[in-house]
Amino acid sequence: MIITGLLIRIHKWRVQHISHRNFVLILSLIIGLISGLSAVLLKNAVFYTHHFLTAGFDAEDGNLLYLAYPLIGMGLTVLFVKYVVKDNISHGVSRILYSISKTNGRLKNHNSYSSLIASTLTVGFGGSVGLEAPIVLTGASIGSNLARVMRMDHRTITLMIGCGAAGAIAGIFKAPIAALIFALEVLMLDLTMASLIPLLIAAVTGASISAFLMGSAVIFSFHVSSPFDLANIPFYIILGIFTGLVSLYFTRANMYIENQFGNIKKPLTKLLIGGITVSTLIFVLPPLYGEGYEVLTDILNGRGNEILNNSFFYSFRQNHWLFMGFLVLVLFLKVVAMAFTTAGGGVGGVFAPSLFMGGVAGFLISRFINHFGFHQLPEENFALAGMAGVMAAVMHAPLTAIFLIAEITGGYQLFIPLIITATISYLTINLYEPHSIYTKRLAARGELITHDKDKAVLSRMSIHRLIESNFLPVGPDATLGELVKVIARSSRNVFPVVDEENNFLGVVFINDIRHIMFNHELYENTFVRNLMYMPEPLISLNESMEDVAGKFGECPHYNLPVLNEGKYIGFVSRANVFSAYRSLVKEYSQD
Repeated sequence: MIITGLLIRIHKWRVQHISHRNFVLILSLIIGLISGLSAVLLKNAVFYTHHFLTAGFDAEDGNLLYLAYPLIGMGLTVLFVKYVVKDNISHGVSRILYSISKTNGRLKNHNSYSSLIASTLTVGFGGSVGLEAPIVLTGASIGSNLARVMRMDHRTITLMIGCGAAGAIAGIFKAPIAALIFALEVLMLDLTMASLIPLLIAAVTGASISAFLMGSAVIFSFHVSSPFDLANIPFYIILGIFTGLVSLYFTRANMYIENQFGNIKKPLTKLLIGGITVSTLIFVLPPLYGEGYEVLTDILNGRGNEILNNSFFYSFRQNHWLFMGFLVLVLFLKVVAMAFTTAGGGVGGVFAPSLFMGGVAGFLISRFINHFGFHQLPEENFALAGMAGVMAAVMHAPLTAIFLIAEITGGYQLFIPLIITATISYLTINLYEPHSIYTKRLAARGELITHDKDKAVLSRMSIHRLIESNFLPVGPDATLGELVKVIARSSRNVFPVVDEENNFLGVVFINDIRHIMFNHELYENTFVRNLMYMPEPLISLNESMEDVAGKFGECPHYNLPVLNEGKYIGFVSRANVFSAYRSLVKEYSQD
């Protein structure tokens, strides 16, 4: 009660002294700050956990601890989620899109911290997933809950979700422009000045606090040393097609494995199958351990052969074809390790795995071409372009991928090859997959409306608020004379026919009886049951407004009856639906 009273007083003071626009800017700054701090906390927690567990591993041989770490981490995650969180926290970005689509941007309070802890346990112990989706969910939850505490409207809550996501991404990568574009391109927030400035503030704040606490280095520090060569454009086109196909494999393999796990009912069975599989894969192929950014760092800094460290394949370093075979295994088994991690109970995202597979794909293509000697390609540049290609296609976010890699490299020397590769990769996967890995399941269930503003508006409309109940009912045994008396008291031209238990039987339309309603000779021997008809279509009380709008579009009627399990409730009019729709469209379009 004390906290509630304090919040009420703060809200009153804010309304009196701070304009809504200025308060939104202040709130975006606060959310960016907290999201950036959360990103720093998560990265450090995972880094030190990883360092503590793997310090002293022999680079020239395998290590049996790889067989234990991922299973332990996933087991701890499952226990934490089951007994502490008691809620599903996987697929962070999809969860955000669902909240925007279906729950007016409401994310649960525990999402502000639960993903941080769970992903630290999963990834710190070697789970083959990324940290970006958990931290994005954390930032979005911070934005959602702060906005709701401050009694913001739906539109502002959605904007603050975007600010939290942008601050988190900027904090992870120190890439504020990419973070801003991510909020616009993946979360599909409206691009208006009212949304752009808060998103920029949150992104810059998140990146700044991360740089202040962790220095200027990003996840993998690299500066382009080989300038863009026009002669390499055909090879970037080939890389774009290749990464598009790799992304298609990435998406479908992940979906297939998770669907198969969905048929397993016992969580312990899922954990054992997933944990043992991931542990075995990492024991055989250590580059699959964790996010994989260390592998990308080696590739980008000309130490690609070092990805064989800590494995039984260390001796393959000097054999070109065996090394290439190792790269192919790593490329195609990364998504398997990732899917088994999440399906088995681990918490993480696809962001880092997509960058990992893209880097390996670009390195593989360039090393393969360079081996034949007819053309020399800069392997580091192709690794970067490959990262942009896979990320663009998997997430259906080419602009995010292009600007992220450009910001990571500290400049835009590779802008043209990044655009070529990302665009072609995105177009390639679009031939087969119209939805991203984040939206595919939501779209299949009809729960994706963030990418369709018409659906977004309709989802916020409630049929309960549009029902009109001032239609006077009549019974089926009423005479024409009794019906005329009802008509005299009514201001409507449609009359529902119901029985004694309020079951809906049909309607009488005044235009259909206008020619007999003044014929007194018919008043006593003409009954309503002979005058009524069953209108088509009917509307269920629990029907979505999208379906209601569709029914109005398919029929000429201005009013449709609303029923609840056959019982008459009222009518919904075409005019009221259109008026409510226009009002919400105006709200969405405000600058």
